[in-house]
Amino acid sequence: MIITRTPFRISFAGGGSDLEAYYSHSPGAVLSAAIDRYMYLSVMDRFGGTYRISYSRTELVDRADQIEHPIVRECIDMLAIRDGLEIVSMANLPAESGMGSSSSFTVGLLHALHCMRGHVVTPHRLAEQACSIEIERLKEPIGKQDQFIAAYGGLQFIQFHADGHVTVDPVMCSAQTRRELNRRLIVFYTGGTRAARDILVRQSGNTPARLTELSHMCQIAHSLREVLTTGRDLNEFGRMLHQAWQLKKSLEPSISNDRIERQYERGLSAGALGGKLLGAGGGGFLLFYCEPHLQDRLRAELHELPEMPFSFEPEGSKVIHVGSDRW
Repeated sequence: MIITRTPFRISFAGGGSDLEAYYSHSPGAVLSAAIDRYMYLSVMDRFGGTYRISYSRTELVDRADQIEHPIVRECIDMLAIRDGLEIVSMANLPAESGMGSSSSFTVGLLHALHCMRGHVVTPHRLAEQACSIEIERLKEPIGKQDQFIAAYGGLQFIQFHADGHVTVDPVMCSAQTRRELNRRLIVFYTGGTRAARDILVRQSGNTPARLTELSHMCQIAHSLREVLTTGRDLNEFGRMLHQAWQLKKSLEPSISNDRIERQYERGLSAGALGGKLLGAGGGGFLLFYCEPHLQDRLRAELHELPEMPFSFEPEGSKVIHVGSDRW
């Protein structure tokens, strides 16, 4: 049995510039961090050559091409695995809640299957293969940031180039700055999950008319990195998060809604300097930047929303168990 652990993520600014509709015109840039919430995948040989896949439902089929879960089917096909498998996934956050769960699933499954084949695989190759499966094979209207932060982990500045190449650079800030940033970030669950596909299809279609806004969002991602690397006042980070969220909402009306806007404004009135809805939009987790002495007031104001404690995760997808039958 092989078990992988792959982190979820928080994206701070630049989302949307990782879509080909944007980076084919101008380089995209995203500031993103892996967190200590994970997708776990266990994979083991299955006697008899059949496939049993357990996720929110369970599939039992005779051939890999009969698997209904599209990511599982394409991962097995990409690695040309012909033997039967038992695959089980578990996660400690809801799916479709804006934390990059789909890409974490893809990266983690690819990692486990590579390990079963005896392959040593780099984070970059894992991320590229995950992008190939989700974007090229399955035609999902998504960007590339989630696959790369899931594979690399850490606090990363990720750039997307016109030829499709992606560069991943760690944010070179002090451990104290990283800890203090983590201390000033609070995440609440707004309830409900949503499929990002429809929002992203419309957002991608709107991109030619929103190049100026997206360029400004990329500039904010650069500025956020600079705040961290130069040790400037971290409150600038919070104020720029607010600017980035205002721009993000302008890309597509369904990214936010009246309920989320009311919750966001209540958070600001309680002392938060900025924040954003995580993921493509429509629901899920709401991030705030708030100074520590005001956080209890923020929690009291949004008392109906469950808080999700988290820490930054320095590692990307990793194999955490190899059964004795693999040695």
